[in-house]
Amino acid sequence: MKRKIFIAIALICSAIVGMAAVFADANGKWTGSFIGPDSNPIDVTYTIKVDGDKLTGDATAQGITLKLDSGKITGDDFKFTITNPEGVTIPHVGKYIAQGDSISMNVDYQGFKMHSTLKRSDK
Repeated sequence: MKRKIFIAIALICSAIVGMAAVFADANGKWTGSFIGPDSNPIDVTYTIKVDGDKLTGDATAQGITLKLDSGKITGDDFKFTITNPEGVTIPHVGKYIAQGDSISMNVDYQGFKMHSTLKRSDK
């Protein structure tokens, strides 16, 4: 009985470490654009840093750079928030796609839903 419990715990820990290792490849700079509420494109750059199940970094759009807050990783899914200078919290939810080396990102800006596929930036 103890052996089965030990094996189950070991498998769970291995799976968690494996998922974290896959997402660790998401470290770096990612670029893309969203279509804003005014129908104009908003170019964005995210610099992502992964540490275990925590995600930190910053985002730059329209010449403003803001820190990523409350970043959390679960498998290849992640979420974080950004608070703009006006104090508006903007939730982000995404998925790291290792095979295509891209990130699928959904943003909710005060009820306006935006989506983008970010690509790794060499810059």
